[in-house]
Amino acid sequence: MIHFMNYGHSSLQRRASGFTAIELLVVIAIVAVLASLAAPSFKGLMERWRVRSAVEDLQSTLYFARSEAIRRAGDVVIVKKANGNDCTTASADAQWGCGWLVFPDVNRDGSQSGDAETTLRQTNASPRTEIEVSAAGTTMTGKIRVDRWGSFSNNGASALTFRAWPQGSSSSNSAAQTLCIQAGGLIRRLNSGTASCS
Repeated sequence: MIHFMNYGHSSLQRRASGFTAIELLVVIAIVAVLASLAAPSFKGLMERWRVRSAVEDLQSTLYFARSEAIRRAGDVVIVKKANGNDCTTASADAQWGCGWLVFPDVNRDGSQSGDAETTLRQTNASPRTEIEVSAAGTTMTGKIRVDRWGSFSNNGASALTFRAWPQGSSSSNSAAQTLCIQAGGLIRRLNSGTASCS
């Protein structure tokens, strides 16, 4: 008796590997639900990051303007940018949400004019962030003067308060921050939009 062996084919069938369409849809649905739960907390994180970035930019500009005023032994001015170029958050003199620029005020008129008053630094607005400056007992002018001793002033006031918060909310938002400029030029940052600088 002759037996033929079939070496080309296995008698056991191999099982196919991979995911079925149903398994894939279930995984996608679970990921979508988890992403929707995480989205609100991610929004708050982004708001805090934007506000912090804006306040750090402003703080850096204040330090820069002070060092330039001392180095030049003369007045340096920080001026808020007006509305324009897709920015509409700076309609009043106290609103600095569109950014700011720094220039030496050679003729002490508070306006940038002539070749000697070129822009030293320019900062664009942080997206979706509102910034407002105030000082007790004075109306803001949209300009901050830094004298040769490094002191800041706006319309006679030397103690200034900047508050930054996410656009569409208020300074009581948990992401809001306050930047305080004391009379002697001390600058400090507070992690609250409603904190007092005094």
